[in-house]
Amino acid sequence: MTEITCTCGTVALSLSGQPIMAAECHCTSCRAAAARLGAAITEPNGGTRFVIQRKDRAKVERGAELLASFRLTPQAHTQRIVATCCNSPMWLEFKGGHWLSVYAARWPDSSAPAPELRTMTRDAPAPLPDDLPNARTHSAGSMARLFWAWMRMGFRNPTAADVRRTFNA
Repeated sequence: MTEITCTCGTVALSLSGQPIMAAECHCTSCRAAAARLGAAITEPNGGTRFVIQRKDRAKVERGAELLASFRLTPQAHTQRIVATCCNSPMWLEFKGGHWLSVYAARWPDSSAPAPELRTMTRDAPAPLPDDLPNARTHSAGSMARLFWAWMRMGFRNPTAADVRRTFNA
């Protein structure tokens, strides 16, 4: 079990089981969200690190009433869940997704799993090192891992509200 918290520690999210993957995203919307949220969630190269976790293995332990949704536009298919007590981005949710993209910056003592790949690098403003696979869009391997996780979930698709409820996975 891993517990991650907002910056001030008022909101806590527990994660059980192994993550689906750890990745660093370079898409334009992740960079725009980081700039608008004013949060220290980006890497020195401009990417945003996420740990991808099944929704049925995530549970808000405390502070659910302090979570709010942030969208770049009203039509956006993604929402960033932010702890309003200290303006800490907690996770990103894709509309219809069965996973949460939890901000690696939320892990204590920089203990988040290391990224396994970079995604959406076609949007990166500068060349990236070749120390990780640099997928220009979403890689087939990462999509296969998401599908495999969904299959193991029985093709269920919990919502962000489900993460706020107490349940066992």
